[in-house]
Amino acid sequence: MIRRTTTGRANFDLSPGSEIDTELNSIQRQDQKMTAAIATRERLVRTAQEELIRTHGHLEMQAVAKRAQVSVGLAYHHFGSKAGLIAAVVEAFYSRLDGEVFNDAGQPSEDWANRERRRIASYIAFHYNHPFAPLVIGALSRAPEVLDVERAFTNRQLAGGVRMLEAAQRDGFVPDHIDPHLTIALMIGGIRQALIGALTSKRRPDPEKLTDEIWAFMAGALCLTAGSGIEKNGRDKVA
Repeated sequence: MIRRTTTGRANFDLSPGSEIDTELNSIQRQDQKMTAAIATRERLVRTAQEELIRTHGHLEMQAVAKRAQVSVGLAYHHFGSKAGLIAAVVEAFYSRLDGEVFNDAGQPSEDWANRERRRIASYIAFHYNHPFAPLVIGALSRAPEVLDVERAFTNRQLAGGVRMLEAAQRDGFVPDHIDPHLTIALMIGGIRQALIGALTSKRRPDPEKLTDEIWAFMAGALCLTAGSGIEKNGRDKVA
């Protein structure tokens, strides 16, 4: 209820039980329910990831719900199906990868070559350190449940890579005769295959050595010019 004072100003009635107080309490309850729903969804995603790692890629909604201490019905309410939950786990993995490796916001300014080499090192480190990575780029990458998620992530990589190469060409770091679309597709595919081999080998290669080898491949494919900063570090030189 709104009352007018003697000066004509509005005076809102915020006393307990008033119309405004009731409405504010209703909004607060809705916010609390939404927060609880988000927390439950995130807990289910974390638990499902742990279960997928434990079972080497197999998942049962009953087991996930039990470990997350929620009902199976609630799990289905959030994700619709087992396939929906698996897709959400993989999507969360790629969202974190995007944030830690491909989002340059807040990153220190540096020359182009060092920045891209650092990105490769971060990409490798992320996969080496994440226990879910071997499943994501291995068996799960071919699962029907995650094809849409995989396709969306790959498309983001391709689009971002094309923009990166086009900017490098404008700045004179990469020669104009390089086709950004074809080159980035070949590079992404090659790096992914190299990473699959590294993660699934009995003895993983040293991450620094793997970074050097992948960077040498990239620098050679891109015919990088001296102005890109490639010669500032001895190990960045390409014969």
